[in-house]
Amino acid sequence: AVQPKSKKTLAKSGVKNIVVVEGVRIPFLQSGTSYADLMPHDLARAALQGLLNRTNVPRDVVDYIVYGTVIQEVKTSNVAREAALGAGFSDKTPAHTVTMACISSNQAMTTGVGMIAAGQCDVVVAGGVELMSDVPIRHSRKMRKTMLTLNRAKTLGQKLSLISKIRPDYFAPELPAVAEFSTSETMGHSADRLAAAFAVSRLEQDEYALRSHTLAKKAQDGGLLLDVVPFKVPGKSRDTVTKDNGIRPSSMEQMSKLKPAFVKPYGTVTAANSSFLTDGASAVLLMSEEKALAMGYKPKAYLRDFVYVSQDPKDQLLLGPTYATPKVLEKAGLTMADIDVFEFHEAFAGQILANLKAMDSDWFAQNYMGRKSKVGAPPLEKFNSWGGSLSLGHPFGATGCRLVITAAHRLKKEGGQYGLVAACAAGGQVMMLCGLALFPL
Repeated sequence: AVQPKSKKTLAKSGVKNIVVVEGVRIPFLQSGTSYADLMPHDLARAALQGLLNRTNVPRDVVDYIVYGTVIQEVKTSNVAREAALGAGFSDKTPAHTVTMACISSNQAMTTGVGMIAAGQCDVVVAGGVELMSDVPIRHSRKMRKTMLTLNRAKTLGQKLSLISKIRPDYFAPELPAVAEFSTSETMGHSADRLAAAFAVSRLEQDEYALRSHTLAKKAQDGGLLLDVVPFKVPGKSRDTVTKDNGIRPSSMEQMSKLKPAFVKPYGTVTAANSSFLTDGASAVLLMSEEKALAMGYKPKAYLRDFVYVSQDPKDQLLLGPTYATPKVLEKAGLTMADIDVFEFHEAFAGQILANLKAMDSDWFAQNYMGRKSKVGAPPLEKFNSWGGSLSLGHPFGATGCRLVITAAHRLKKEGGQYGLVAACAAGGQVMMLCGLALFPL
């Protein structure tokens, strides 16, 4: 590791220092592959066990467990609790599940940060999980209503009367959609409109997606993705998964052949420049600095300032990072020039590029943000340099932890001190964590 350059500390008097001791994730896989027969708590349990194995932290030291997820499996609605029990944590260790779209595990981590800062806990495990291979599909509302009424019917006559009212359209299933409830618009449509608004071309999007896959492949082959722990898939004796399987550097020529996925026929968002449906889980170990050092751990990073912002979910659904960046920098007392490592969630190449253009626009800052001048775009050489969600995959509930631990590993590898993590989410919300300061050597 390179010796980090010395900059000002972000420590605050009277506020506990909170550290990331370690973070892991099981390999992120395209949905419908090796994890297809499992349930979400199986994946979360594997991530928790991977964290325990790597840190050797005694299970009874953990005060609390928080997990993020988006599409809930109804049988395990509090997936944090089921995964924790499966991983061998004490039944006396409380656990709860949070949901905040693609920033669910970010919310899990900051919930843990709040608990430690408030003095409620010293040790919190936070994580996230998503299993897109198997999502709940419901009967239509008419059918659900009939079945519930049928359950209460007392006589055979009442039951037959209800059954006779069932019509063929009752059997049409309700499929979950990655769409905004308030606008009924899929996120892909929003990304396409955003790319058009900022004049982000199809060529630019494909080039950025190819960059993501190329950098991810290089990081994977170079052994840089240190957060990945192998997972022996239950029920498949020969199947131990060791690496992400969605990293596929293509060629510009091949990518250009794909048709628009959302806005047809003239849209620019395609399957090649969008993140894919992914199964995966992650977990991080958070502690107060005092507790970590007392237990003999060498933490990876301090967690400093974070902000959540919300925007209009129709026209600015994916522009959150642009709005949140100046806020979190001002809160931390830093500038863009102080940031050594940027880790932004890549939902779509067009979304990333639109944000970079918005961040670099004085006009946008003045007309939309009420600011005198732009915050400036991150330099690409510091940005997602080990790949991102477009290539590594995006299990909705688990990505936030991947971003944080990757930023910590990159800071150490590159000799940086400050990291900036951002992720946009459905509902026009975003979370940004700034001053992910490297723990001093």
